Amino acid sequence: MTWSERQRAMLREMGIPAFWPVPPDAPVEDAPVAASAVADVISPARPAMPSASAEAVAPPPSARPARPEAKPPVSLAAAATAGIEAILRERPEGIDQMDWPTLRQAVSGCTACGLCESRQQTVFGVGHEHASVMIIGEAPGEQEDRQGEPFVGRAGQLLDRMLSPVGLTRSEAEASRQVFIANVLKCRPPGNRNPLPAEVAQCEPYLMRQIALVKPHVIIAMGRFAAQSLLKTSEPIGRLRGRLHEVQGTPVVVTYHPAYLLRNPVDKGLVWDDLCRVRELLLA
Repeated sequence: MTWSERQRAMLREMGIPAFWPVPPDAPVEDAPVAASAVADVISPARPAMPSASAEAVAPPPSARPARPEAKPPVSLAAAATAGIEAILRERPEGIDQMDWPTLRQAVSGCTACGLCESRQQTVFGVGHEHASVMIIGEAPGEQEDRQGEPFVGRAGQLLDRMLSPVGLTRSEAEASRQVFIANVLKCRPPGNRNPLPAEVAQCEPYLMRQIALVKPHVIIAMGRFAAQSLLKTSEPIGRLRGRLHEVQGTPVVVTYHPAYLLRNPVDKGLVWDDLCRVRELLLA
């Protein structure tokens, strides 16, 4: 079968290449594309089964370019497990015994996951090294990556306004008032995407060592990823907040992230309740 010039023109208008053989005297055009290739473009998720008529007119195997053999698909669970194992092999040893300078240096030079390739710098944490309150956020954003400090920009300004009424600050102050702020991840995920399980697993020993060194009286987990990663749960943040949790023997109060409040200011009252709970624990 051959296409008439009119039919071929119609196909071109629709963006579909003519995949039947062209007659010898036809004008030279773009190389014909196999029917299966057209199907791949239209529906890449499901490879199309060639029809009997297409098989009948398909060029012989010797005339078709060789395609690389397709690799068997890898399950997401297997990929995640492999990723975590690779990270654990490359992480520094003895993190649970490091002092502050050694831990800071280990984080600064960490190359155990792909985030090191896109970061500008690591975001270790700031605040009093023996603060009564430790705030744990999720991951650095663009401004944090640029400045090397957690909770900057509009979210950081809102955090400062939230802390002041309950007698807390990130500024220089005694340990009872100055907080220590850290993130679950020490490097910014590209495009501020959600942290991956393997990335959280890589950074977890650093965060656990920070908690052990600070020895806070109360931990505030801000945001869903911070709360779920810290508490090893998949419960939504709406069910986690309002209850008292515990990590390494330290009470944990879960609340919303300041960035969330910028989008949903109606929930500021809930965060105020959570911070009052923190104040009560400090005074107990």
